[in-house]
Order: sequence, then structure tokens, then C-alpha cells
Amino acid sequence: MLPFLLFLLSFQHLEIVSGHCTTSTAAKTFEKCTTLPSQDASIAWTFHPHNATLDLVFFGSFISPSGWVAWGINPDSPGMTGTRALIAFPDPNSGQVVLLPYILDPGVKLQKSPLLSRPLDIHLLSSSATLYGGRLATIHRGAAIQIHATLKLVPNKTKIHHVWNRGLYVQGYSPTIHPTTNSDLSSAATIDVMSGTAATTHSNLHTLKMVHGVLNAVSWGVLLPVGVVASRYLRHFQSLGPAWFYFHAGIQLSGIVLGTTGFAIGIRLGQMSSGTVYGLHRKLGISAFCLGSLQTLALLFRPKTTNKYRKYWKSYHHFVGYACVVLGVVNVFQGFEVMGEGSSIAKLSYCLSLSTLIGICIALEVNAWVIFCRKAEEDKLRREGLIVGSEKASTISHGYIH
Repeated sequence: MLPFLLFLLSFQHLEIVSGHCTTSTAAKTFEKCTTLPSQDASIAWTFHPHNATLDLVFFGSFISPSGWVAWGINPDSPGMTGTRALIAFPDPNSGQVVLLPYILDPGVKLQKSPLLSRPLDIHLLSSSATLYGGRLATIHRGAAIQIHATLKLVPNKTKIHHVWNRGLYVQGYSPTIHPTTNSDLSSAATIDVMSGTAATTHSNLHTLKMVHGVLNAVSWGVLLPVGVVASRYLRHFQSLGPAWFYFHAGIQLSGIVLGTTGFAIGIRLGQMSSGTVYGLHRKLGISAFCLGSLQTLALLFRPKTTNKYRKYWKSYHHFVGYACVVLGVVNVFQGFEVMGEGSSIAKLSYCLSLSTLIGICIALEVNAWVIFCRKAEEDKLRREGLIVGSEKASTISHGYIH
């Protein structure tokens, strides 16, 4: 387990961002440009402060011949919800590129109804879309597109929240949901169009995601399963005495503390990413946290071994504990998918560590059954009067085993 923990703590996903951008297109030349942090996208613009007008072009690319590419601005925050977007895709009738306006309200993320085009409530003076290659160009995977827009900004407000993305399919004139890799979920940036600098208020989001993932993988995915294994198998070693219980309790409490911290960071991430919701991951996380809290509270009401309610408490403790571990491990795998690390080395390392723990459990389970069968055989011989006393029983028992 130690190599896996060290790997997770030192692991950090690095996105390769090209430093290249261009200020020139076939139609005009702009004053500034910047490379956006995902999807090999970039923007170029000219800002006219005397009338607060922004002349801009977005450079993107298609990932499917039937897909879409979008750029927009969010008046409130660097997130999907609330974005006023311009989305380019092939017209289902003519096959030519069409550019339509959309408003991404909170209902979009629920996918309960198709996304329909409607006029934007911002001062959009003009807009157009051009495929790289001119009128003879066709949409294919990797095809480059330029989305041009001229906007009238609010006076003295030069920090603009840019949001962009791309998807695989369009149903009629309704773009479908985009992929959910880490790159697709981080396609937002705040840029000051006056100075050309990117705001740093959103730069801690990726770090929080990594801390959230590491803490939860270590706690729910490693420590709690190890604590369960310690409770189930170490208690049968009489030489350990009560040490097994203190080891079990210490591991579980450490896991709960780390897991609670990771859960709190997850709640904060949800608040910072208002346009992104991971329904299954969130529900599994809340369920695991609630079960873990119940397990912790159970320690306060742990009856003595002579209490008649002890057996009911044990049943409750075992059921809730196993359920918590199963939900926690499942949610760790779900977390890898959410962060776009479904095929990463981190996930492979976790799978190897979990497989090692399962192998240890199988070996200990086999050993427990051997001891149980040996004891059952000794008891049977003792009842039949074939052996008397523990020493002879041990001798005959070892004779049967060997």
C-alpha cells in the first residue's frame, strides 16, 4: 500500500498547453491573443476602450463530422451555467456551417429537454463562423473553425469570463452534451481584455480537485478497507490480545477524518463549479459519508460484551461497515472517471493495491477456515471421547493436518 500512497500524494495531472496563438485571420488582424488552457483553443481580440467594444475571434476545432464547437461569455462566473454561447455545427439540411445563439440556463445540465436556440440578452453587434479552408472546406474530425463576434461591453468592466467546448453530435438544431474528460470540464477562463492577462481566481480549482481525489482515495479506498480486514482477521490471533482492536479503531478513525476532509472539499468544489454536476459521484459520496458517520457514532453506544443487546449492535456495526467500504471503493472508481483519469497510471496503481488487499483477504480467509475445521474436528473427537485434554487434542489435531 505504501508505494500507492506515495504515488497518489505526488501525482498531479499536467495539461500540455501550447503557447502559440495568432493575431491574424484572412479577414483582419487583432491586437492581442492568448492560448486557452484546454482543447488547443485560442482567442484573439481588439478592445476599443472609447466605446467599450470588443472585436474577437475564437479558434477551435471539431471532434466529429456531426459535432459542434461553442464559444461564449458568462456575465457572472467562469462556468457553464449562465453562459451566452455561439455554437457552430453543420446544418442538418444543407451541411454548411451554421452559427446560432444559445443561453445555457440551469436546466441545461439536467438534460431534461433539448437545448434550443434563442436570442442572447447581451449586446452582440455581429457574429459569424468560418471553416479553415474557405467555402470549399468540409467539417471533419480535427477541422479548424473560427467564430467571430463583436460585442458591446459594460463600461469599465474589462474582465470577461470566456467559456468554450465541443461535442460529438447535434440532434436537429440542438447540440447534445459534450464529453466529460478533465479537459472538457475545465474549458473556462477569465481574461482582462484591456491588459491581456488571465485572472488567477479560478486557478486553484484543479489543485482542490487533486487534493479531494487523493484524500478520498486514501481514506475511503484504502484505509477503511484495511481497517475492516484488521477487524475480521487479526482478532483471531490470541497473541495480539486487544491490540487488534486499537489498530482497527485507529485505522478507521484516521480514514474517517481524512474522508470527512475530502468530503468537505468536494462540497466546496460543487459550489465553485455551479455549472457542473456529477450526480452519481455526489450521491455515492453523500451515502458513504453518512454511513461512515453512523459507524463513528456507534462507538459511543458500544455495549459491553455481557449486554444482551451486544449481538444486535454487532450486526448493525458489521452491516454498516461493509456497506460503507463498498460504497467508498465504488465511488473512488467513479472519481477516476469524473477527473478523466479512467485510463491513468493512478487508477492502475489503485487497482493493483486493491487486488493485493483482496489477495491477502483470500489467504487469511482460507487460513481462518482451516483453523475452524481443525477446531471442529477436535471438538468432534473430544465429544466421542477419543481425546482428552488440550495437549492431546493439539497432538492429534496436528497429526490430522500434517
